[in-house]
Amino acid sequence: SVEQRLADWSLGEAFAIGSLVKEGFPVRLSGEDVERGTFSHRHHIIHHQKIDQVTYKALGDVYPNQATYDVCNSALSEFGVLGFEIGYAQANPNCLVLWEAQFGDFFNGAQIMFDQYLCSGETKWSRQNGIVILLPHGFEGMGSEHSSARIERFLQMCDDDPDVIPPFTLDFGIRQLHGCNWIVANCSTPGNMCHILRRQMYLPFRKPLIIFTPKSLLRLPACRSPFDEIKEGTEFRRVIPEEGEASKQPENVKKLMFCSGKVYYDIVAERGESKLQKEIAVSRVEQFSPFPYDLVKAECEKYAKAKLVWAQEEPKNSGGYSYVHDRLRTLVQGSRPVIYNGRPPAASPATGIKAQHIKEVEQLKKDFMTI
Repeated sequence: SVEQRLADWSLGEAFAIGSLVKEGFPVRLSGEDVERGTFSHRHHIIHHQKIDQVTYKALGDVYPNQATYDVCNSALSEFGVLGFEIGYAQANPNCLVLWEAQFGDFFNGAQIMFDQYLCSGETKWSRQNGIVILLPHGFEGMGSEHSSARIERFLQMCDDDPDVIPPFTLDFGIRQLHGCNWIVANCSTPGNMCHILRRQMYLPFRKPLIIFTPKSLLRLPACRSPFDEIKEGTEFRRVIPEEGEASKQPENVKKLMFCSGKVYYDIVAERGESKLQKEIAVSRVEQFSPFPYDLVKAECEKYAKAKLVWAQEEPKNSGGYSYVHDRLRTLVQGSRPVIYNGRPPAASPATGIKAQHIKEVEQLKKDFMTI
């Protein structure tokens, strides 16, 4: 894909890390199995096959006089390790510090750290922290323990008012970031992942960043970013609007679907199978919070006749639905209902029975394509 000037997820990550260390920002990545990546996409530490304990770290040796890149596997002690990394980020605001859970739901072992120090740290102690939390998330039939990073919990702890739209100023995006208690994102492209990591260092302030990262998308052929979306002059896209056939004749679109992350590729694949490219528009909310009112408003106005839908793969009482529904409703001032497409409410994050998972996926496909 490099010959085709396309970046997959691992290359998007590497672009962010390599460019930051070149520009003088140290990068530190820790967590369980981060050296190769839990899903074997990263391989940032190369081991000598014949000499024990001889390793090579390619991204630590790319440019002369570059900043350091530290990547280290950690023990199965999320509470202790994340506490250390929060302290490291606190002491080194110009170092990009990333902590990755092996699966997204492993954050629950460090729940105290999120509640006590990250969510409210700036408000309680006037201390900013720019740590990045990477939480692999996605419903792919891996059972109730390895599907959900509990998006809803992080969104519930965002301190923005769902009933108030901030003034649409020229610096709307940066003003929102400055006022929030943390940033919550679910990127769907390697390019956007690269940009949000770089943005973390170039913001004139520090905020914790929670990113829900993919599993199957790490190798999905459709999940590629052209190098032209990562080159100089490009930036993080808080919303990726519909750019296909539906965008050319918006007056004919009957359903405008907002979604985030992996489920976008499921929806688009099913839309192609059903030949509904002109009737259904799909818009990706890449940054959940602060909510990108300005860009979502533009999409709603463009598809003025379409039904508004929030689509997700998580159960109705999970995922982004509650957070997004209230803000969409405020944005359109009740002029159009916000319809839900997704799994029904559930106590368990996901089913542990493969046959049930397959059945749910088929039902989701039908719901997504219903006009």
